[in-house]
Amino acid sequence: MKALIAMSGGVDSSVAAWLMRRDGWDCIGCTMKLFQNEDAGVPRERSCCSLDDVEDARAVACRLGIPYYVFNFTDTFREKVMDRFAAAYLAGRTPNPCIDCNRWLKFDRLWQRARELGCDVIVTGHYARIEERDGLWSLKKARDPDKDQSYVLYHLDQALLPHIRFPLGELRKQEVRAIAEAQGFVNASKPDSQDICFVPDGDYAKVIEERTGLRPESGAFLDLNGKYLGRHKGVIHYTVGQRRGLGLSSDAPLYVVSVNAAANIVTVGPKEALFRRTAFVEEFHWSAGRPPAEPLRCAAKIRYRHPEQPCLLTPLPEGGVRLDFDEPQRAVTPGQSAVVYDGDRVLGGGELL
Repeated sequence: MKALIAMSGGVDSSVAAWLMRRDGWDCIGCTMKLFQNEDAGVPRERSCCSLDDVEDARAVACRLGIPYYVFNFTDTFREKVMDRFAAAYLAGRTPNPCIDCNRWLKFDRLWQRARELGCDVIVTGHYARIEERDGLWSLKKARDPDKDQSYVLYHLDQALLPHIRFPLGELRKQEVRAIAEAQGFVNASKPDSQDICFVPDGDYAKVIEERTGLRPESGAFLDLNGKYLGRHKGVIHYTVGQRRGLGLSSDAPLYVVSVNAAANIVTVGPKEALFRRTAFVEEFHWSAGRPPAEPLRCAAKIRYRHPEQPCLLTPLPEGGVRLDFDEPQRAVTPGQSAVVYDGDRVLGGGELL
């Protein structure tokens, strides 16, 4: 059996490759070149896809005695991740580009390349698990709750899940680093990446301006009653729940409650205005198979680091779902993803409206 290993140059994917090799797989290592730093105005040394990352991945592949390639997927990444990221912010939404990257790059383009190379599976260093029972495949949470990445993988379906391996799903991070140290990997102590790869300094607006050539247009801050409060810097600078950087004087703290890109209006209000009990999700993707015929009890996460919350899920005729939470949720943000769980099993997910 043959496996294509996505190797970012980090410790997780390196240990994933070692585990597959240990278990007798015929392995090929690869790194995806996703963007030119100049595309995002990022210094050459400050991103994934850097020469250092490639050399770290190559060094581990050499130590494991497996072939290693670099695949240029910059065109796909630009279209499916960077352009979609910019378009979402311009529309007043707050996207999660890591989800798009997983969907269109790691588990689409890379799977296509794997088949061209005669591979049976693709392997990544994600912390998640896959389980098969009675012909049904399930995406499940990792054993390590602090590292679980099932949230960003909800798009995986019954067609793809049989062809994916997550060797780290049963391990904790400290165990992964211990393996890397024992094997003498050059990246055993390498820090985890924390930021969006093409926005390492967190300046989303700068990247959007670089990508689109557009300068954000100033517009009105309004309160919940439509009263004019001042001028904002452009909708790409704001997201639901934001408090800092508003530049408004008020007796009580103000938060962004909504962003209307079409009207170029940012509405602000007190913290209490951020809470909603009901959320709608468009184009819900059912990882676990078909949607239920009736409403079902489950739990949902509305952000990556958001604790899952109990709710009632109701399928809607057009393919979306309605989530009615037991308790009101803070800052339900359009463009973020809601991911639904039954215990540790992912049922599916989609973007919030």
